[in-house]
Amino acid sequence: MTSTDRPLFRFAPSPNGELHLGHAYSALINHAMARANDGRFLLRLEDIDRERCTKAFERQVLDDLVFLGIEWDEEPRRQSDHFADYAAALESLAAEELVYPAFMTRGEIRSFAEHYREENGHDWPRDPDGAPIYPGFDRKVSTAARERKMAAGERFAWRLDMEKAIEFVPALHWQESGEGPSGETGDIRANPMQWGDVVLGRMDIPTSYHLSVVVDDALQGVSDVVRGRDLFFSTSVHRLLQSLLGLPSPRYHHHDLILGSDGRKLSKSAQDTSLRALREAGMKREDIVRMVGLREVLSEVF
Repeated sequence: MTSTDRPLFRFAPSPNGELHLGHAYSALINHAMARANDGRFLLRLEDIDRERCTKAFERQVLDDLVFLGIEWDEEPRRQSDHFADYAAALESLAAEELVYPAFMTRGEIRSFAEHYREENGHDWPRDPDGAPIYPGFDRKVSTAARERKMAAGERFAWRLDMEKAIEFVPALHWQESGEGPSGETGDIRANPMQWGDVVLGRMDIPTSYHLSVVVDDALQGVSDVVRGRDLFFSTSVHRLLQSLLGLPSPRYHHHDLILGSDGRKLSKSAQDTSLRALREAGMKREDIVRMVGLREVLSEVF
């Protein structure tokens, strides 16, 4: 490969808590794949949640990655420094009338889903993460009514009009070299409709995870997205946004997850064993590599 077509990988944690073994696993895989393919490795700090993300957690993230022997090839990209990039993408979708302000809160959506089940005897549809799909009521609100609500300071989220968005693009696919939850691999057909009208921004933050990740991957020139299998279905939304915004599609590799003793995915919010705690207990880098089974995984990848 020439210097202009070297693959580019990235690790993109949110500094809203301490890294755990699952983060170490993903970071080490990305770093190893980049170096094995004469590629580049970038670090991105996904800190759009300004309330939960802190400088203290950011310093801990950097320190843990250094402990793991991970080196990045550019200064880390902090999403909070690039809201203008996301706002421009959101505005381009608004110009095509593909987004609209939605005023229902998550609590109100959950309440609607509960009442629906009580009245109909079966569940309201849920997205792949298990959350009830937004029912789309605000999609039908008149422009004048929306403007009155916004002028009055009612909180809202910018949602993608999924049905209209899908009309704009042909059938979407992505190339998967890892596996989805049911072993899906190879040429995968995207199905963004299963997410409903996803949130792309909020009244005080012009982005969401879905929007910022596709903008960042394009601006940074990411060629290979390697991440946990829990984000496999999100790729359908990302492929849709890439097509709508005229952005390139990376190659995708979704790896298995490090699970706790009870079989659930490790979580910051559940205070699962952190790298910091393991380090304080005297563990070394090689201990972490062995715990996550990295050598066995890389032998399969390569």
